[in-house]
Amino acid sequence: MVQKLLVLGIESSCDETGAALVEFEASAAVTQIPSLLSHALFSQIEMHQAFGGVVPELASRDHIRRVLPLISQVLQTAGRTLAELDVIAYTRGPGLAGALLVGAGVACALGAALGKPVLGVHHLEGHLLSPFLSADPPQFPFVALLVSGGHTQLMRVDGVGRYQLLGESIDDAAGEAFDKSAKLMGLDYPGGPLLARMAEQGNPKAYALPRPLLHSGNLDFSFAGLKTAVLVQAQKMRTAAGVAQFQDLDPLQQRDLAASTQAAIVDVLLKKSMTALKETGLKRLVVAGGVGANRHLRSQLDEACAKRQVRVHYPELHLCTDNGAMIALAAAMRLQSGMQQPTMHYAFDVKPRWPLAAL
Repeated sequence: MVQKLLVLGIESSCDETGAALVEFEASAAVTQIPSLLSHALFSQIEMHQAFGGVVPELASRDHIRRVLPLISQVLQTAGRTLAELDVIAYTRGPGLAGALLVGAGVACALGAALGKPVLGVHHLEGHLLSPFLSADPPQFPFVALLVSGGHTQLMRVDGVGRYQLLGESIDDAAGEAFDKSAKLMGLDYPGGPLLARMAEQGNPKAYALPRPLLHSGNLDFSFAGLKTAVLVQAQKMRTAAGVAQFQDLDPLQQRDLAASTQAAIVDVLLKKSMTALKETGLKRLVVAGGVGANRHLRSQLDEACAKRQVRVHYPELHLCTDNGAMIALAAAMRLQSGMQQPTMHYAFDVKPRWPLAAL
């Protein structure tokens, strides 16, 4: 009889507290994808809106309040107990140091109290592997477009822990370009999803915004110049209309600038992704991270990949944001592949800056 192991995953890298339970078969001969039994998430968006962005100290304090009730919730939903846990996984980095320490501290305290091993997980690896929990999971090898918060990267993925960096953002990432452009337009935090919603009713060709590094000959990204171009264009529009605030412009103009901004970001992501597929010769693309939920990006990638007979995979929409399920999954897949073993050593540290390529 094949032994099944139960993994609790805890996510606390930024402004979402997540917990999840994943079960997998502990056999090198078994390649079955781990099963997600339950997960729960609490977002701090409402708390941080008053400040226009994440306040690290407030984020850390809120993680302390939320993490234990969420763990209790996922155990109750799955009909499991703390005693049944085999491994406790947590986000070790990258992220906000104080926020990471909450998850790491709780995980290691639980491990020590229960006599269970713990395992620190790379946050971006969690995003990278999250499409394996979808209804259409990928197969190795594949090209991964990782668009999560302050990270935009293209990776060649040959297996768990076998990652080759093909290109990355050298300044602002795609998610930052969405959020910072939205802030320039006066949209509330987090502005990226609000900008995308406005863009659905706008003309993406209304304003000629730059596509930085589109023809650079490499797979790196740069979105800082786009943000500046959005600022300049918004100022021109206000001056021409004789208004002080962007929100005072005609709603159609606002939607057109949002659509033009989104189109510029998506064009770069699309072109670089297609180039990465061509250069690697791979026929499978995985898109992960918060920006992976963007509908315009998904439609453009779907169309381009269909023309090239490339399979494209996404996480389920509710797993695009930071969550405990991806942390539990990454831990389970690392254990299942033999890439890492949990530890009974409970003196923990965190890695606020931790390149995925360093794994």
